[in-house]
Amino acid sequence: MLRMEVAESGSGGVAAAVAESASPAPSEAAMAVYERVARMASGNAVVVFSASGCCMCHVVKRLLLGLGVGPTVYELDQLGGGSGGREIQAALAQLLPPGQPAVPVVFVGGRLLGGVEKVMACHINGTLVPLLKQAGALWL
Repeated sequence: MLRMEVAESGSGGVAAAVAESASPAPSEAAMAVYERVARMASGNAVVVFSASGCCMCHVVKRLLLGLGVGPTVYELDQLGGGSGGREIQAALAQLLPPGQPAVPVVFVGGRLLGGVEKVMACHINGTLVPLLKQAGALWL
């Protein structure tokens, strides 16, 4: 099993670090999916993995757009290439704390921020805008 280190405001380091846990070594195919997620997540200052019919995904996207951020959005249910979207969604579910839905998942500056609960918590406590500024997604 793999997990991605979560970004916290003010932390530095590697953009997207995938670390092994105590579980058995993942297969090559699983590693390829995690590497694809890391590449996709680092492609823009803000990346949202979403599903087109998900209301919480819509809430996160509207919040970011309302703040003036133009995130890259991957609608996993509309990705071509067979089961690629399902594989990515399964990998994202492994990165989040247990019990959280697999979408939406937000990456800021190539680092995992989290799902809708984490995004909303950061917005309410005032740490979301500084994170977005630090990643270069906001200039004001």
